Amino acid sequence: MGKQKTMRLVSHALFLVALLQCRFLAFAILDPLDFLALQSIRKSLHDLPSSNFFASWDFTSDPCNFAGVYCESDKVIALNLGDPRAGSPGLTGRIDPAIGKLSALAELSIVPGRIYGSLPQSISQLKDLRFLAISRNFISGDIPATLGQLRSLKTLDLSYNQLTGEIPRSIGTLPELTNVILCHNHLSGSVPPFVSQVLTRLDLKHNTITGSLAPDSLPPSLQSLSLSWNQLTGPVDRLLSRLDQLNYLDLSLNQFTGPIPARLFSFPITNLQLERNQFYGSVQPVDQVTIPTIDLSHNRLSGNISPMLSTVQNLYLNNNRFTGEVPASFVDRLLSANIQILYLQHNYLTGIQISPTAEIPLRSSICLQYNCMVPPVQTPCPLKAGTQKTRPTAQCNEWKG
Repeated sequence: MGKQKTMRLVSHALFLVALLQCRFLAFAILDPLDFLALQSIRKSLHDLPSSNFFASWDFTSDPCNFAGVYCESDKVIALNLGDPRAGSPGLTGRIDPAIGKLSALAELSIVPGRIYGSLPQSISQLKDLRFLAISRNFISGDIPATLGQLRSLKTLDLSYNQLTGEIPRSIGTLPELTNVILCHNHLSGSVPPFVSQVLTRLDLKHNTITGSLAPDSLPPSLQSLSLSWNQLTGPVDRLLSRLDQLNYLDLSLNQFTGPIPARLFSFPITNLQLERNQFYGSVQPVDQVTIPTIDLSHNRLSGNISPMLSTVQNLYLNNNRFTGEVPASFVDRLLSANIQILYLQHNYLTGIQISPTAEIPLRSSICLQYNCMVPPVQTPCPLKAGTQKTRPTAQCNEWKG
């Protein structure tokens, strides 16, 4: 009797183990559509030399254990293609349209490499996609307008590719966008209005974008805005006055016009780059400015230099039309090494109260040449400042007149 009881217990235990294994296998089996999609993706992509990313992609085993594949239940929810470690050579090939079959995918990223071809339209079928990042590859063609169907998308990063055409207006209608990074492409057309009230970063630098920006085209939630190296025009004073959460602003190398709003200098910005535009008028901050670096060079700014700017550590006001004397507060802060860079060359300034024997601290730099005065101190200037110490008298008299 005892022996039979023991055998029954062993049989019962084995049955439970088998049942648990069956349940485990049932949960581990990947959805057939996802399985086939991963096979297609694998066939169209390859490791570059010295990359072994796909070594674990053996389809006789569980795809949820593949490098870069993350599953929940029987669905792929994240796909991070390529070795993310710095210096990895990445992948080459095309993105197969079968990627649109991964119906539960919330995250898609591809590391820098040599992926080429266009972005598949089928990506717009991924209704749960929240994160799309394919940067530093060779993706070409237009950005699919159908990406506007990804209503849950939060991050769109297609930077450093070969994309052409306009930024689809449908992208701007996505309500959950927080980051849009499309810099270093060949995009043209205008900047679409963005309706997302949680958008914090917009980076479109190094494209060929044209047109102007409407005062209400960008949300006040923006914290980082980079539009440099484009061909944008028109005034931005009303737009910038609304963006009071900005901590980084780069509008350099465009053709923006109009005044720079005084409010801008009170925003929590750490780096303000407005150089090489056509901004004009005076620069009159209301309070002492706490922005560490400000570059307003190569514009058409005029009037006296405000003493409120003397608290800026790195200040570039060169190649403008500033007049009058440099406020004494600049000299005090320069000699105490609180100002590290003060570039005032190529203006119409008439004086600065500094002793010719004053010792400029080693970590500080001031350039005064090509103004309507003889520089009282001889200091090294950038090579681009030229060799002329003073502006011709005729120019100074003409400007004064």
